[in-house]
Amino acid sequence: MKISIMSSNNEKIHDKCQSVIKKLEEHFDVVKNGDICIALGGDGTFVHAAMHYDKPILPIRIEENMSSGFYSDVSIKNIDKVIKDLEKGNYRVIDMENKLELNYKNKKYYAINEISLNHIKQEVSFRMYDINGRRKRILPFIIGGDGVILSSEVGSTAYNRSAFGPILLSNKVMCITLLNPDGPYKNSLIVDSTSKIEIEVVKYNGILRYDGIDVAIIEKEDKFDVRVSEKKLKIVKLDFKSETLGNKLERMIRNRMKK
Repeated sequence: MKISIMSSNNEKIHDKCQSVIKKLEEHFDVVKNGDICIALGGDGTFVHAAMHYDKPILPIRIEENMSSGFYSDVSIKNIDKVIKDLEKGNYRVIDMENKLELNYKNKKYYAINEISLNHIKQEVSFRMYDINGRRKRILPFIIGGDGVILSSEVGSTAYNRSAFGPILLSNKVMCITLLNPDGPYKNSLIVDSTSKIEIEVVKYNGILRYDGIDVAIIEKEDKFDVRVSEKKLKIVKLDFKSETLGNKLERMIRNRMKK
């Protein structure tokens, strides 16, 4: 089997990453475009790998007490079992979900976690529409505040969760979480995955981002739209290890309590 490897650039876990890479190199051909990509690190490494590879990704946690880890079912302590299962073909590739597609000035960007509009020095005001089919306002007023996050199932556990948005358990919906909104409505909104959300800035400026990467400074009358893409995010699942959302939350809470 030919594999690709992407490792975390965190200096604290550099040595552990290198020891795992060395062991993988003893068993597999490591190339730029392998049959699968192994992402060594945390959720950030997984997202980075998903942005650069269209091949299935196997995320492996390097440390059990990492603050994140929603994407990875296995840790570095399982590496020998991981290698054996990969060699024997004891794994499956599943479609984790579709990526999010951002369209801004006729250029497309694809996100794993979220697409966000964030204020700069003061609040940013905007309107929201669903433009899939007949154009219609989502909320009947201008929204002011720190901005907005749009995420789907996987991304709901990232920035969206930190902003007190809901964790989604379905890939058939998309979440809109308002950031410190100044107005009569403050709750997150859940829309169908077929929706195409357009956001139009009406006052002040904001920064448009996907997965934390800056796209542009959005000014008054600028627009962008977001929808669930047809591009699939594929992930490798090993037969011996599979965590439910409850397992992941329990693990993360337990590790935080140890600190």
